Amino acid sequence: MKNLPHKKAALLLAAAFLCGATVRAQDLNMVGLNLLRAAVATNVDGTGVRVAQPEVGDNGVFAEWEINPNTVGVATNLFTYTSSLGTTNSFPNAVGSESTHAHDVAGNFYGPSIGLATNVAHVDNYEANYFYTNFIAAFSQANITDAVVNQSFTFGALSSGDQQTVDSQYDNYAAKFKTLFVSAVDNGGNVHAPGTCYNGIGVAAYRPGAQSSIGPTIDNGRAKPDITAPAGATSYSTPQVAGAAAALMQAALRGDGGSDTNSAADMRTVKALLLNGAVKPADWTNATSSPLDARYGAGVLNIFNSYEQLTGGKNNFIVATSVSTNSPHPPTGDTGTVAVLSGWDFNTNSSGNSFDEANHYYFNATNSTGNATFTATATLVWNRHQNKSGINNLNLFLYNCANSNLVACSTSLVDNVEHIFVP
Repeated sequence: MKNLPHKKAALLLAAAFLCGATVRAQDLNMVGLNLLRAAVATNVDGTGVRVAQPEVGDNGVFAEWEINPNTVGVATNLFTYTSSLGTTNSFPNAVGSESTHAHDVAGNFYGPSIGLATNVAHVDNYEANYFYTNFIAAFSQANITDAVVNQSFTFGALSSGDQQTVDSQYDNYAAKFKTLFVSAVDNGGNVHAPGTCYNGIGVAAYRPGAQSSIGPTIDNGRAKPDITAPAGATSYSTPQVAGAAAALMQAALRGDGGSDTNSAADMRTVKALLLNGAVKPADWTNATSSPLDARYGAGVLNIFNSYEQLTGGKNNFIVATSVSTNSPHPPTGDTGTVAVLSGWDFNTNSSGNSFDEANHYYFNATNSTGNATFTATATLVWNRHQNKSGINNLNLFLYNCANSNLVACSTSLVDNVEHIFVP
């Protein structure tokens, strides 16, 4: 078992001084939370969603990794604390001691003043070495029943093989239990596990002078990070994304995205909504073979955009064609359009011809304003299957149906995300 370096927590903690109260107020505007609460809904807050927060301590007795409820401003009965010394629902306790780093992460995750998921149902606070050893790397993995797990730590520099081992362990767990891991990619240099796993969300930090790692991954050049959020270091951008994920899951489960709540709240749908709603910095760029920016991923978190796309509802494709027996591109001549210009869909390729299929969505991008301009953003997300070393190869194309011209495409051979942005 590869230990999580204790020094990582200290390095990330040192960056906390970059986050003053004024900057944090600006952050809530930047990620769209203030607009969401003012213009749409004040109760998109993670209600009913259970989350986890593993925190790095040392390997000694009474390690510092725990959240003090009073410091964060939440109730003591919100927490369960677990380490190799035992499990308890009380604080203070004999299984660990409080951590300043844990408090700052918690504040950005579910804290009442600056958190994005201020009303989560429960928080499982784990000592990270114990969590990794007994759940993620265990031969027989057990379900922790937490929908979203925030991991503001990394394993540091690993060999390509060791990174792939850690990625596979997290991917298997996520695929088995539908758990969304939201993890830091580290604070400089290459992106590191667990922020490099296929089925999770790897988070960078966005701010002038921010400490943040840059992709791609060292093993096969995958596009990581997936997204970024405003903070001085990845420890504190990561819980903003985790909080947004919990809030979207809550909204989906109560029907804000339509009646198919299981699909709306699925970790893949939530990941796609977060990436598709992200705002592009001015110097954002990607390539056909690499769907996301090496610094920003899909862009800067914006929960308002993601929530608006959720509420567009589930919209099915217009027609499906076979790739091998038909010419799948340019689009077929079938009529009809998707009812809305902002929404989502969820499909499963399970048998027969489904493995050889192109699903076509037609959109009528016109309105009553002359010379109207539109921005097209499309994101396709799927999971690496449990106990599989490779991924299915899916692609994303945007055609102009008026002339059958290809406008843009995303055709990575190594990513399980495809992303198109056409301003």
